[in-house]
Amino acid sequence: MVIIKSQAEISKIAAAGRIVAQVLQELKSFVKVGITTAEIDAFAEKKVRQQNAVPAFKGYRGYPASTCTSVNEQVVHGIPSPSVRLRSGDLISIDLGVILDGFYGDGAITLPVGEVDDEARRLIRVTEESLYLGIEAAVVGNRVSDISAAIQRHVEANGFSVVRAFVGHGVGHYLHEDPQIPNFGKPGHGQRLQAGMTLAIEPMVNEGTHEVNLLEDGWTAVTVDGSRSAHFEHTIVLTKSGPRILTKL
Repeated sequence: MVIIKSQAEISKIAAAGRIVAQVLQELKSFVKVGITTAEIDAFAEKKVRQQNAVPAFKGYRGYPASTCTSVNEQVVHGIPSPSVRLRSGDLISIDLGVILDGFYGDGAITLPVGEVDDEARRLIRVTEESLYLGIEAAVVGNRVSDISAAIQRHVEANGFSVVRAFVGHGVGHYLHEDPQIPNFGKPGHGQRLQAGMTLAIEPMVNEGTHEVNLLEDGWTAVTVDGSRSAHFEHTIVLTKSGPRILTKL
């Protein structure tokens, strides 16, 4: 069931979203060659708790950390580890959820580490562009698949593939709410978009095939061909005057 949010609820989701945005912004300068993904996770958790908020992922369905840190061929849900040390040329996707006053914000970024090649930069750029094209399609009266189609069209026009095994979602009262928002599909299908819907739109884009495997840890998804992946996410609210991003400074 889709939950339409009141203005008071939207304000609380926005407050959680601002913390997500602030921490992800600080991580842009914190992430560097030689750091471990466990150090990234500890930094993010400390910053979240300093704002009197709670990491949304820690303990969620047994997940052991505050962030998801997915490196190179890892698509999503990479578990932070003291043994994973970033090297120049790596890509790292960092996904962060926050609970504040009982409401959720959710966001993700992909960062280059040190000197990366041109194709890696293009993968990051196209993935982020596809997120904003998806957001532009999140207009009252459109349907969920209009978001999906906008993302897929841009990604595939640039020679990359959209991950199909994972989707965006409603967010706010819970970390995952209806509707599910695939990053692929034909326009004009699915739930009609209404004012007051709060959505987490999150394209996951691979250099090679869209297909993924799940590692033995039960969480980390990787590309089946070993190609690199990128991931961006914003929490937004739909208004009569257009979508508004709640995880942006």
